[in-house]
Amino acid sequence: MTDLSLDADQLDRYSRHIIMDDVGPEGQKKLLDSRVLCIGAGGLGSPIIQYLAAAGVGTLGIVDDDVVERSNLQRQTIHADADVGRPKVESAAEFVADLNPDVTVETHETRLDSSNIHEFLDDYDVVVDGSDNFATRYLVNDACTLAGVPFAHGAILRFEGQITTFEANEGGPCYRCLFPEAPEPGTVPDCATAGVLGVLPGTVGCIQATEAVKLVLGYGETLDGRMLFYDAADMTFEEIAVEPRPDCPVCSEGGIESIHDVSYESTCAIQ
Repeated sequence: MTDLSLDADQLDRYSRHIIMDDVGPEGQKKLLDSRVLCIGAGGLGSPIIQYLAAAGVGTLGIVDDDVVERSNLQRQTIHADADVGRPKVESAAEFVADLNPDVTVETHETRLDSSNIHEFLDDYDVVVDGSDNFATRYLVNDACTLAGVPFAHGAILRFEGQITTFEANEGGPCYRCLFPEAPEPGTVPDCATAGVLGVLPGTVGCIQATEAVKLVLGYGETLDGRMLFYDAADMTFEEIAVEPRPDCPVCSEGGIESIHDVSYESTCAIQ
């Protein structure tokens, strides 16, 4: 779109956005013109993809190298039983096409690593990290922080989730300000070994999608500088401050200048 005009179908589809003073047609145009990258099309990626597509994010990139398994279906709601064995990016793209024809899906059936992440960051305004492993989380943090690309982070296990946003502003914190290095392999279980409540990623992913929409609109206060801890068993949210660390190996003065200074194996330590 080159102006604020919306066709009849769009006026109907996005009417609840358009009547909001804080969004309106100008905000909807921002969404339709935006480019958001979702890393992962699994438990967290499902609600992220669903709600960003419904909101009218014009270009939605999806990175995932996995295929749909039946054990995914308890929580990965954009996939169906008939999709078992299909690449998740294909199933996700089909879901989005059925939901909102305004959205262009760019599928990337690959594993994100230090050799290709900058190809993606150059093309997107906002990143939403729905990955399920420490190596990817640290890679996303380091690359986005160095490139100045805002990203929303989420993680889940059993009944618990955590969510934060890093706007990648100068002087702001990054993920390594909280967790300088990943835990030793085998010390923290993953969902495949410890399990996860099926509805949990829906809550966490929806918050991540909310943060992405706010970043695109430039409205409200994000979780930058704060991390939410959600306990579904007790139905509680706790918030902690995330302060920039003066000795952070990535975002502090004198920190690394390239992701190639990091080994994204084991503890993702700075070399």
